[in-house]
Amino acid sequence: MEGIEQNMKVELFNDNFQNYKRYGIPKAQLVIADIPYNLGGAAYASNPMWYIGGDNKNGESKKAGKAFFNTDHNFNIAEYFHFCNRLLKKEPKERGKAPCMIVFCSYEQQSMVIEYAKKHGFKNYIPISFIKNYSAQALKANMRVVGATEYALILYRDKLPKFNNNHKMIFNWFEWRRDNKNIIPKIHPTQKPVSVLKRLIEIFTDEGDVVIDPVAGSGTTLRAAMELGRSAYGFEISKDFYSKAKSEMLSDVKTQTSLMEFCK
Repeated sequence: MEGIEQNMKVELFNDNFQNYKRYGIPKAQLVIADIPYNLGGAAYASNPMWYIGGDNKNGESKKAGKAFFNTDHNFNIAEYFHFCNRLLKKEPKERGKAPCMIVFCSYEQQSMVIEYAKKHGFKNYIPISFIKNYSAQALKANMRVVGATEYALILYRDKLPKFNNNHKMIFNWFEWRRDNKNIIPKIHPTQKPVSVLKRLIEIFTDEGDVVIDPVAGSGTTLRAAMELGRSAYGFEISKDFYSKAKSEMLSDVKTQTSLMEFCK
């Protein structure tokens, strides 16, 4: 473990993942990302934040009719797979070492993601679901069944990916537990919990492996990977999200790592 800690790195770049070559980062065992759901101006449609103070009696807030972020209008899924395929390690000859991708997406996007993945060599997939005990669709709670799930696809080429189940059965659904807001800052509107990401990373990678998040957002993927002893690299095109991720999400993780190295 000592050697792994010394070689472990975390880097977040304020750049598009298309420009990955200029940074000389190693190939990943796991590429994991939450792609935009292309909700456009309906991003906050059933969320109380559409209104001032969360109350429709107060009128609409600045978030009414607005997207979560710019790429939520025109995210190019074909371009994403073209480059992410290059970020991942090549298929190894031996079993139990193959890399994989995990793509968080909306339920409606799954068939599209599967088709584009196949075009770039990811012939196989495993759909997984995440079960919440809450829903952001509070404004529809008295009108219909509300959404309380998240979805993702595990994508791989030919061989089954590296799989650390510790002799326990891994179901195709996971509990979605919110992070403690006193420990993990809320930076991004679609921020994924560190605890959820850590569970996925520990299943599909070993200590010392490389994890890459091409659309890093709040940096939770990088934080989760670092806390598990994996090297992590991320790209975030938004200057605002990048700055907050560096100063709020990753600063204390880097401090902990520096202290570990100093103590040696």
